[in-house]
Amino acid sequence: MQPAATQTERNTDIASTVVTTMRQLGVLGLPRNYEIFYEALSGTNRELSLAVVSLSSRPTQDELDQIGRTFFAHNHGPGIVEHARDVIARELEEVASLLRSERSHIEKYGRILDETSSGLSGRSLLSQDLLHKIANAMSVATSSTIDHGRQIASTLRDKTAELESVKSKLEEYKRLADTDPLTQIWNRRAFDKEITRIYNSNKGILFNALILADIDRFKDINDRYGHPVGDKIIQIIAEIFQTSIRGDMFVARTGGEEFALIIEGASEDATYEISERIRALIEQTPFTSSQTGANYGTVTVSMGICMASEADGPEDLYTKADRALYRSKVSGRNRVTKHSTMAGRAGKSWLLYKKD
Repeated sequence: MQPAATQTERNTDIASTVVTTMRQLGVLGLPRNYEIFYEALSGTNRELSLAVVSLSSRPTQDELDQIGRTFFAHNHGPGIVEHARDVIARELEEVASLLRSERSHIEKYGRILDETSSGLSGRSLLSQDLLHKIANAMSVATSSTIDHGRQIASTLRDKTAELESVKSKLEEYKRLADTDPLTQIWNRRAFDKEITRIYNSNKGILFNALILADIDRFKDINDRYGHPVGDKIIQIIAEIFQTSIRGDMFVARTGGEEFALIIEGASEDATYEISERIRALIEQTPFTSSQTGANYGTVTVSMGICMASEADGPEDLYTKADRALYRSKVSGRNRVTKHSTMAGRAGKSWLLYKKD
């Protein structure tokens, strides 16, 4: 870990650089813009850094907001939802107006039929010329009604397509808000919702387990090879996690080098076997540069397991899995620990630590 003073100085340097860079590019000093440049210049997200570098010398606010929606969807959610609400309200009002128009047109057509019927019933004799005029009038009224109905149907189809587009955008926003931009797996926000869901039913409590994982000595990797290499290693490990479990199981990146897996329908022993298999696979994976061929050495993870039935709720489940993860760290790293095997499992001292 860096000394507190050194870390504070580094944060101050980045903050000064961010302000200077934004001023040079003519970027408005909005909090959402500051977040973009701070994350980009601190080097914690390579994709974000590349997106910022590719901006023009005088980026527009629309360009910056597009980056914000991609990498910080949670901050742009109110704007997206407000826009969607306005569009839906406008489209629904237009649909209501169309239906009122169609009702009025049908009522008019009905009056024509009634008047024609009344006129015919009041005459004892009908000339051929009169019948011809009546037929022509009815034909025109019917054709007009049919054409109007077709126009209404066509417009309603267009409105339906526009509303479907809004729905699609909202679903995309939801996906972005719950997705980690670096790894494209679930993020901490999605994890918090998922771990809470476990305790919504007795079935969830009986048949779920939490695995927490942390990359060993990740700070050393960043210090030695740089953040871009660290980001690549995080991406590879995230892919290993995702492809090593069933598609219906949950995996998230919950922090810088921290991951969480929620395993459903497996016993504690089966969950341990899953964890061991993933741990061994990561240890055996070659971490090399595809461009330079540089070998970054062996990368390992430490893991902790807790069954949902061992905890009183989401926070307790996370805390106990975290204790098991810490036991793996202090026992030599690159191992898996079950919370159920730990002696003296309670105790406030477990919370006073830093993993790496």
